[in-house]
Amino acid sequence: VQLVESGGGLVQAGGSLRLSCAASGFTSDDYAIGWFRQAPGKEREGVSCMFMSDAFPYYANSVKGRFTLSSSDNAENTVYLQMNSLEPDDTAVYYCAASWSWAVVAGVCVASDYNYWGQGTQVTVSS
Repeated sequence: VQLVESGGGLVQAGGSLRLSCAASGFTSDDYAIGWFRQAPGKEREGVSCMFMSDAFPYYANSVKGRFTLSSSDNAENTVYLQMNSLEPDDTAVYYCAASWSWAVVAGVCVASDYNYWGQGTQVTVSS
């Protein structure tokens, strides 16, 4: 399984960015995928994740109403994280992660359940 991320960058507070993650190697939609982030000195946290079989996203409280996780209508096994109303506290390295559904047992967006990780992309929000 490979995950290829794109997007990220520098944006002013209140702005928007879109991250994309293309997964390859899954032979069915029986897997979970999502985004995690890690800011300097902080633990990695689950931002938004979903099982591809039901596409019902989970959102961390800190991003509810601002971020949207969706799967692509055109590109198979590709998900997008649309981030609106960005705040300086959203500054972090964002990682795409995925795992077979059977391995996701602690919760849909718990990092320790995810076996495959992208390289990470920096998101910086200036005030």
